[in-house]
Amino acid sequence: MKIHKEGYVVIGVTLLLLALGIGLAAVYGNFGWGWKIVAMLSLFLWLFICWFFRVPARIPASGDKAVLSAADGTVVMVEETDEPEYLKTRCIQVSVFMSIFNMHANFYPVGGSVEYYRYHPGKYLVAWHPKSSEKNERTTIVINRQGSKILFRQIAGLIARRIICYAKEGHAVEQGGETGFIKFGSRVDIFLPLDAVIRVKCGDKVKATQTIIAELP
Repeated sequence: MKIHKEGYVVIGVTLLLLALGIGLAAVYGNFGWGWKIVAMLSLFLWLFICWFFRVPARIPASGDKAVLSAADGTVVMVEETDEPEYLKTRCIQVSVFMSIFNMHANFYPVGGSVEYYRYHPGKYLVAWHPKSSEKNERTTIVINRQGSKILFRQIAGLIARRIICYAKEGHAVEQGGETGFIKFGSRVDIFLPLDAVIRVKCGDKVKATQTIIAELP
């Protein structure tokens, strides 16, 4: 397990503020029970932030036809829908919601070439809201895998206020390679062809790079 690089600044600044507060309390002789409780809660918060930015060491699942989960979390949607932005066709949408307790790094569900990438500013509806895929701040990435096009989105939620994405059009990517990171609560949607065989259902707990969510024909 390692700490994601996107967490270095947040962790460092939080630790500095924690140390400064404890130092001032000690210097001015006001380190009573109230300050001790605040210090313990602040330390707990700092440890939680470190844990939030964790990235466990994982070996991606294998399978020539496999589509892997792009995120840790809970499956909140599996249904047919229209994808109007790029694919412009009927697809099967699989959505995974990440709570603040899930690992928040995101990964490519398939390998191939990045055919399309866009960042969309937007609102911050709760991530499980049906309209969050269209109205929230989000990225859209399309991977061309030997002619099959898989679209997936990183979507910011009510608490998440920053999406990090490393995708670049024209670049080759590996299945299970890191796509980016969403800070503090969010969702990932994957749009699959109608003839894909779905291997998950609503309510399932999934792990990025470990859970096979579908198989392509």
